[in-house]
Order: sequence, then structure tokens, then C-alpha cells
Amino acid sequence: MPHADLNSAPAHIAYCPLCGHSLITRQVGDRERRVCPDCGYVHYTDPKVGVGALVTLDGKVLLVKRIMNPERGKWSIPAGFLDRGEDPRRTAEREVWEETGLRVRAGELLDVFTNPPEQGGASIFVLYRADLLGGELEAGDDAADAAFFALDKLPELAFASTRAAIAALSQQNGLE
Repeated sequence: MPHADLNSAPAHIAYCPLCGHSLITRQVGDRERRVCPDCGYVHYTDPKVGVGALVTLDGKVLLVKRIMNPERGKWSIPAGFLDRGEDPRRTAEREVWEETGLRVRAGELLDVFTNPPEQGGASIFVLYRADLLGGELEAGDDAADAAFFALDKLPELAFASTRAAIAALSQQNGLE
């Protein structure tokens, strides 16, 4: 069944990255895709994968205020994009360090979320629980601020995945 809500053949992908020929739109499997009629290259709209860490301290959750779009000015779980070949747990640890100055150890996989494509950012979000190891809390990288928040005193949250993760944490703590 075709996926009408997703653009699997974006017109702005105009030229083949392998041979430089103009791409055309053609049915490939269950979707239309951009295809090179010369060398056969098929452009796949691969999802962006984000990875984050749920860090808690004294019943409070660590959040960062976003300095960049999408969702600039709202708060989210410390997270970032998974680099090719990078272990997702190391991504979670790296992002917490870069955005908050805190060292953590990523542990249990909590969930894998999907964010609506129109929201921007990661379409797949992998969330780990992380233990706080040390460091000094200070916003860095693409975070305007970083702080621990009580689950009943949260700021405006960014992303469907952040809201779902916080809702699950609240439910576990009997706050729902």
C-alpha cells in the first residue's frame, strides 16, 4: 500500500550522486522514488535517527532548552543525531556531555519513538536510561539552558517523543 503522507520522491533531489545524470520519478517497490535512468541509482529517503538519555536526580528529570529549530525555545531530553557507525549508547552519552556538561553511562533501552515528519528533527528517536557519573551542569553545544525539573513542574516540552517519555516516567512515579 502506498504511503501518501510521506514524500518518498522529493523533486529537489535532481541529480544522481554517482553519475550526475538527471533523476526521474518511478515506482520502486511500493513507493515512487527518484531514480537515475542512466546508472540505476535509487534515492531512498532514509530517516534521521536521534538518540537521547533520560537522566534523573532526586526525582527530577534532566532537560535542555533548545537553541535551534525545530522547537527552538522548548525543552527536550538531551539528545542528538546518531552518526554513521556510532554506537547509540555512546551517542546518548556524548549528547548529554555536549549539551549539559554531565557525564553519564547509558544503560537500559527505554523505548523507540517515531516523531511526525512535519515536526522536523529525528523521525526515529531511541531513548536510554542513563546513570549520572559526574560533571558540572552547564548548558553547552546547541542548548540554551540545562536543568533538572520536577515532573509536576515541567516547562514547555518539545517533540512528541519527549512528551511521551515524560508521560511514561510520570506514570511510573504515580503522577499521572
